[in-house]
Amino acid sequence: MARFSYHRPETPDAALASLAADHAVALGGGTDVLLTMREQLIRAEHLVDLRGLPGARDISARDDGSVRLGGAVRIADLASHPMIRERFAALAEAAHSVGTPALRNMGTIAGNLCQRPRCWYFRRRTACLKNGAGGCPAVEGESQYHAILDAGPCHAVHPSDPAVALVALEATAEIVAGTGSRRRVPIAELHRDAASNPLGETVLAHGEMIDAIELPASSAGGTQRYAKLMQRGAWDFALVSLAATRRADGQVRLVLGGVGPRPHRVNLSVEEDVASGALDEESVDALAERALHDAKPLSKNRYKVRLAATLLKDAMRELSRL
Repeated sequence: MARFSYHRPETPDAALASLAADHAVALGGGTDVLLTMREQLIRAEHLVDLRGLPGARDISARDDGSVRLGGAVRIADLASHPMIRERFAALAEAAHSVGTPALRNMGTIAGNLCQRPRCWYFRRRTACLKNGAGGCPAVEGESQYHAILDAGPCHAVHPSDPAVALVALEATAEIVAGTGSRRRVPIAELHRDAASNPLGETVLAHGEMIDAIELPASSAGGTQRYAKLMQRGAWDFALVSLAATRRADGQVRLVLGGVGPRPHRVNLSVEEDVASGALDEESVDALAERALHDAKPLSKNRYKVRLAATLLKDAMRELSRL
């Protein structure tokens, strides 16, 4: 691993000043950043540890009923926090499904959202879009774990479990830059260019950082589930996952993971039909087929369409009965 300097700023201004340096990289738990450095996938001359910033590890309720998650909140804390488990169960379940206990106790929510794909072509520095070349070898090669939706030219899937739940919960990232500017980006838009951006998967510019995640009060409660299908029984990335919610106002959200370069929210018309309730089996089958109408599997990952349909049908049956 190449030499680097380590910074642990105590104020946001100091953190942003450090991140503005050439080849500076934000550090949370380090579970992905250090690995990508060792694999020479990123050039990091300055590691900026954000865990010591004020409020970075806080989970706090606001007067309007929303909840703020500091960017350095650990994945394990999201999985176990009583308020998250009670009000945002899909997020708690998604956090609990991440990796191993050791990884959950190290990894942070911002780091998890910003992690790089686990695509074997990218990780082995095979010529591909993410490694500075054009195209994606998975199109003609081994594609078992690649995307079936929203893909191209890159077909790698995003590995984050919490991102899928956060999209279903309509969460927002609070992003700050060295100029002192602050912007809010829906998690649904955070990875919008993941399939086409050769330099990364998020909309963060150099020198920016995720300061916090906001969970809106309107998404709290109701019925929430997170389901994850894996090749192994545990401690693995999702082949396909699903965050399914029925809010207190009756609105339904269905978001798939493991199927695209970013979390894939199902067509609004499908969600509305599920929310209407009392679906028979024929309707459930038709809605699942409609939800996956745009799927374009590669030669070796058509099975993901069947897995996604299974998760969707189970969720539709449950949510339509409420």
